[in-house]
Amino acid sequence: MSKIDRIKNGGKPRVLDLFAGCGGISLGFLAAGYEIIGSIEIDPDAARTHAINFYRGAPEEVIDTHSKPGDITQLEPADFMADLGYEGDIADHVDVIVGGPPCQAFARVGRAKLREVAEHPEAYLNDPRGNLYLRYLEYVRKLKPLAILIENVPDVLNYGGHNISEEICEVLEELGYDCKYTLLNSVYYGVPQMRERMFLLAYHRDLDVELRFPTPTHWVDLPIGYHNSRKVALKTLNFDLFTEHPDNYYEAPPKAAKSLPKAITAYQATADLPVIKEHLNGGIKRGARRFDELMPYPKNQKLNAYARLMRNWVGFENTGGIKDHVIRSLPRDYKIFAKMKAGDQYPEAFKVATALFQKEIQKLAKKGITYKEDSEEYKALKAEFVPPYDPGKFPNKWRKMEKDMPSRTLLAHLGKDSYSHIHYDSDQARTISVREAARFQSFPDGFVFSGTMNPAFKQIGNSVPPLMAKALADQMLVTLNETVHVEEVSHQAIDVI
Repeated sequence: MSKIDRIKNGGKPRVLDLFAGCGGISLGFLAAGYEIIGSIEIDPDAARTHAINFYRGAPEEVIDTHSKPGDITQLEPADFMADLGYEGDIADHVDVIVGGPPCQAFARVGRAKLREVAEHPEAYLNDPRGNLYLRYLEYVRKLKPLAILIENVPDVLNYGGHNISEEICEVLEELGYDCKYTLLNSVYYGVPQMRERMFLLAYHRDLDVELRFPTPTHWVDLPIGYHNSRKVALKTLNFDLFTEHPDNYYEAPPKAAKSLPKAITAYQATADLPVIKEHLNGGIKRGARRFDELMPYPKNQKLNAYARLMRNWVGFENTGGIKDHVIRSLPRDYKIFAKMKAGDQYPEAFKVATALFQKEIQKLAKKGITYKEDSEEYKALKAEFVPPYDPGKFPNKWRKMEKDMPSRTLLAHLGKDSYSHIHYDSDQARTISVREAARFQSFPDGFVFSGTMNPAFKQIGNSVPPLMAKALADQMLVTLNETVHVEEVSHQAIDVI
């Protein structure tokens, strides 16, 4: 039976997630009705997170197998599939490949090397810098999926002079696929976060389908910075048919209408979570924060639709409370956070800190205590109030969230500090917790993260929002089920790749 026939007969499309991270794409596809058969992720904490969530209830040895971090440059497709227990022709077992391979190596390789890979599959061995993208393409070539989803940052449209998305499409076309790519913002798909990313869809051409991206479900007037970033990403697109490589795989994003429901705000996404204030009384110390203490949900709450979804996501239901509602210990900064206004960034925070310091100096002076500005005592006191960073050089280092707007983009840098997302509630005077970051990415409360606080922040910041992934997965499933001339599509046809 061909792959598409199996799906038409009720079989779930089988997904392999490459560069899987903690599983944002996997979760979206699982929620849309796909089966996650495996993943490759090199980070140990992220690999463990993926395993314990997507194989929960499985025997420990199965979870251990899926928990192993994998270096895709060292894993051959046949060996990887065998390790998962799949026998026979490896092309029989994977219907969809998803993932977001890093773009740096790809840009250094270029069109010629990629075409060489299409014709000579071992060519990647000659250029280790290009292994990541080349290995992704090798898995496509060997596993022959029906459909492909690739995600990356908007800058891939102009990375080192390369339109990487365009170049991927050229290679995939040579491998037998029809491709399109566009820019989608997750805030238009029910995610309480403004996050712009490139998404590329590809279907094997023997399916004879029309490529479509999902229709937005929500609307918000994006800040000007997001519009400008999109313009920068798109300004180098070349539609001149007389050039050697016109950019003809790009498709304009589906437009969000103002008549749609308003985007989910930061307040709607997190207001039902427990208030955190013990840090204001010295109750939180520096060091690794583990997820070993249950914080019950506040009682007698009226939940909005988003909060209900986060608590009742099918397969990841959570009713008692959360264990990862933990924050950083930043005692110098709590008083600064409390006085910052919504939308304030580091220059405003620096002014607040300087004013607090001057007030302390004046208070001490009234007690007869004065310090010379070049004294060690003065410098030490200032360090207790004022961050050391130049506000002219680091204007975007800090930002206080607006409660009535979606979150700004979460990045993997959350794993190092959380100043980019200072909580909107001045009474709590803190940066966001791990669970709040997960809420802004649309991970349900029953989704657990392996490791301690910093690795969890990094996993969340690196991930694709599951609701964004689900919107794409839903659309892809509709497309797969609308294939034209299905009766003519055979496994032999797919084998022409």
